Amino acid sequence: MKVSEIFDTLLENLKVGDASTTIAARRDEITKALNKDFRSVEGSTANRLMVGSYGRHTAIRGVSDLDMIYILPANLRSSYDSESGPRRILNRVRDDLKARYPNTEIHVDQCVVRVQFTSNKFKFEVQPAFENADGTFDYPDTKSESWKVTKPRHEITATKDCNDRTSKNMRHLARMARAWKDTNGVVMGGLLIDTLVHRFFSTTTEYDDKGSLWFDFMVRDFFKFLADEPDKDYYLALGSNQRVTVKKRFQPKAKKAYNRCLEAIADEGKASAHKKWRKVFGTAVPLETTKSARSFSDTEEFIENLFPVDIGHSVTIDCEVTQNGWQPTLLRMMLRDRTPLLANKGLDFTITECGVPEPYDVKWKVLNRGDEAERRNNIRGQIISSSRPGVRHERTSFRGEHVVECYIVKDGIVVARDVIDVPISTNAA
Repeated sequence: MKVSEIFDTLLENLKVGDASTTIAARRDEITKALNKDFRSVEGSTANRLMVGSYGRHTAIRGVSDLDMIYILPANLRSSYDSESGPRRILNRVRDDLKARYPNTEIHVDQCVVRVQFTSNKFKFEVQPAFENADGTFDYPDTKSESWKVTKPRHEITATKDCNDRTSKNMRHLARMARAWKDTNGVVMGGLLIDTLVHRFFSTTTEYDDKGSLWFDFMVRDFFKFLADEPDKDYYLALGSNQRVTVKKRFQPKAKKAYNRCLEAIADEGKASAHKKWRKVFGTAVPLETTKSARSFSDTEEFIENLFPVDIGHSVTIDCEVTQNGWQPTLLRMMLRDRTPLLANKGLDFTITECGVPEPYDVKWKVLNRGDEAERRNNIRGQIISSSRPGVRHERTSFRGEHVVECYIVKDGIVVARDVIDVPISTNAA
C-alpha cells in the first residue's frame, strides 16, 4: 500500500462519523431546554456555540468531552453581577437540564454544567456565558465567584485560517496528533494539541501545499518539532493567546514517535511499515495483509473496539519480578540497567501512579510477540481484568518480545493508559 493510501485511510478512520448525528441531536435538545427557560421560546436551537475540539473541527472518533457555550440573554447581566451570580446561573442551567434529563448525571463543576450521557459515552460541558461586542464571552467561575473572559471564536478563526493556508493539513495533522495521544497515553488537552500544530506550521511552509503522499515526512517533522520543544508550564493558545496548561511532559513520547516514523519511512512498501505506523497512530492505520509461514490464532483484541478512548489523565505501571531465593526487582529498573529477564519468574504488574479520580475500572492486555509465540499458538492479547485489585499476575515462560498494557476506564471511556515491554531472554527450563 502506498504512503498516500495509508494516510488517506488513517484520516478516514479517524472521522467522528455517525456519532456526529447523535452529538448534534443532544446539542439541540440541550439548547431547546435552555431557550425555553431563558427566552420563553419552544423548539429553538439558536444561541449556542460548539467550542473545543469539536467546534474547531479537529476532533476524532471516540471524542467524549463536548464543549458548548449557551449564549445568555444580554438583559440578564445585571441580575447575576453579584458574587453569588456565577453559582446561581450555573445552578439554573443545571436545574433546566435535570428537568429535561431526569435520569442523567448532571452537576455543576466550577465553570460548567457537566451532562454525562452514559448510553452514548458523551459528556457535554455546558457553559452559560454573555457575549461581548468584540466576540469574546464572559463566563461564570464559582471558585473566584466572578465572571471571566474566554475567546473561543478567536481560536476557531485561527484554526480555520491556518487550515485554509495549509490545504487542510492543519486539521489533518491535529487529528493525527490526537490519534497519537490516545494510542500512546500522552496527557495533552485538545487546545494544547491544536496550539502546537499551529506553532509547527508557523515554523515551516514545506507542507502548505502538500497532499497525503508527503504526510509521512510531515508527521516525522512534527514529532521532531515536539521533541525539541523546551519544557514549559503553559503555552499561549492559538488565536486567543490565553494560557493553556501543560499537564505532563510530552517530549519523551514525541521522541519515541519520531524514531518510529524514521523506521516506518525506511520500511516504505513493506508490511512492517504499516505495523510501525500503527505504533504511532493506533488501529486506525490499515494493516497490510500478509501470509504467515506459520499458522496461529490471532487472538489480539484492541481496547478501541470495546471502549471510546480519550486520554486526559496519566497512569504508570511497573512490574515486580520475583523468584524463590531472589530479591524482588522492578522491571523498569532491569530494563534501564539492561539486566536480562529470564524464564520462570513471577511477574506482578502494578499501578504505581494514577491521576484518574476514583472510581474507575482497570483492564489489562498481555501480548506475546515473535516466532516462539506463533509457534506455540499463544500470542494472547485479549482485554482482561486484574488478578487482584490494581495488579495483574503473570509468569515468564518463553523467549520473545512480550508487551503488557494497562487501561483505566472511567464512565465507560478509556481516559489513561500505559505500556511496558517484557523482553524474555531465554527459554523456559
